[in-house]
Amino acid sequence: MKRTTDPRAGLAYFVATLLIAALCVSNAWAQGLSGTQRQGTVAPIPIAVPNFLGDDPKLAADIAGVLASDLQRSGLFQSLDPASFLEQITDANRAPRFPDWRAIRADALVVGRVTRESDGRVTAEFRLWDVTTGKQLSGQRFTTSGEYWRRIAHIIADQVYERLTGEKGYFDTRVVYVDETGPKQKRVKRLAIMDQDGANARLLSNGSELVLTPRFSPSSQQIAYMSYGNGQPRVFIMNLETGQRQVVGDFPGMTFAPRFSPDGQRIIMSLQEGGGSSIFEMDLRSRQSRRVTNVPEAIDTGPSYSPDGREIVFESDREGTQQLYVVSADGSGVRRISYGTGRYSTPVWSPRGDYIAFTKQLMGRFLIGVIRPDGSGERILSEGFHNEGPTWAPNGRVLMFFREERGQNAGPKIYSVDITGYNEQVVKTPSFASDPAWSPLLN
Repeated sequence: MKRTTDPRAGLAYFVATLLIAALCVSNAWAQGLSGTQRQGTVAPIPIAVPNFLGDDPKLAADIAGVLASDLQRSGLFQSLDPASFLEQITDANRAPRFPDWRAIRADALVVGRVTRESDGRVTAEFRLWDVTTGKQLSGQRFTTSGEYWRRIAHIIADQVYERLTGEKGYFDTRVVYVDETGPKQKRVKRLAIMDQDGANARLLSNGSELVLTPRFSPSSQQIAYMSYGNGQPRVFIMNLETGQRQVVGDFPGMTFAPRFSPDGQRIIMSLQEGGGSSIFEMDLRSRQSRRVTNVPEAIDTGPSYSPDGREIVFESDREGTQQLYVVSADGSGVRRISYGTGRYSTPVWSPRGDYIAFTKQLMGRFLIGVIRPDGSGERILSEGFHNEGPTWAPNGRVLMFFREERGQNAGPKIYSVDITGYNEQVVKTPSFASDPAWSPLLN
């Protein structure tokens, strides 16, 4: 099959056939892990992931390793040390010796086999076992082109995550971001894309133009972003499969923070007018735009749709300081939702609709937090010298953001944190990196 321009696209490569009907997850599993996610009060679930079997031992071990790493980084699972395993798996289709796995305090076990086909494709099958009950919870087989083997590991991780938590996983996803190189005062900024774990990073632009605020379409493999060419800011849409880009439109003033609607058919952004800026929406089919907010001299920017597209959150200084506001998509019913001290910015609505993430400046600190759409439940998840730009995983349970480090030769790095705030970690990138945006699930 011909390879597309985008080496991470091509979902047609994947053939997923049911190996064994997945069994229902017990309420105890789902409730226990949901409690961990919401409250951070339940210990991570111990899970064992032995090296998969197969005719290519290195590939089989690599797939198992990526799977175990995905689960470990989620904060909901503790991937047990293979050195502690008492049983050596020799047949992925045979029930394991459960007493051996209970002895090392494993609650769940994933076994699998990887086969390299004669045409170069890779087939991987797995089985997920509940060690306590001895029951199989899930089992499936996946086939893909050999170069996409990491996606198999991510998809299996998503299957395990969903079966044991009752919620969708987020591992088979990508993140678009701004790659930054060069001296601090003369940074070259390029569009880049990577897997959610930092692997397979590659550049999407050559650095000849300054690029800012890349954002994924929720319905297709496209991104919207700002580009400064010849000093003129313009909004582009790029097709990730072909690499082609198109101008959204030419506007008389500065444009800021373009973002797609939930159906991918519209773009919302901030347009400068005189001493202020207003929120505008453009229909990508007709290229007609309409005004959403109109408060002279106020700076309204950073718009983000609710998951159903009926409301928009944005930041505004209309009452003197930067605060968060929610407005109906037709421009009616504006209401302020943030009332804490400090300045609020970069709001983004969770895919679940339950929270809005934001950046907050307070007494020289930059905080990443969440707040409910009605203004209640504000909670800070992370703080640092300069934190900014939160973006949600598609399951609405993990955020990425970037943090500018201190020092003359320092630069921004991307971090992830779950909504409990207890599982913060750096996402490794080849260079400095800023302004991440998470994709929907690929499969």
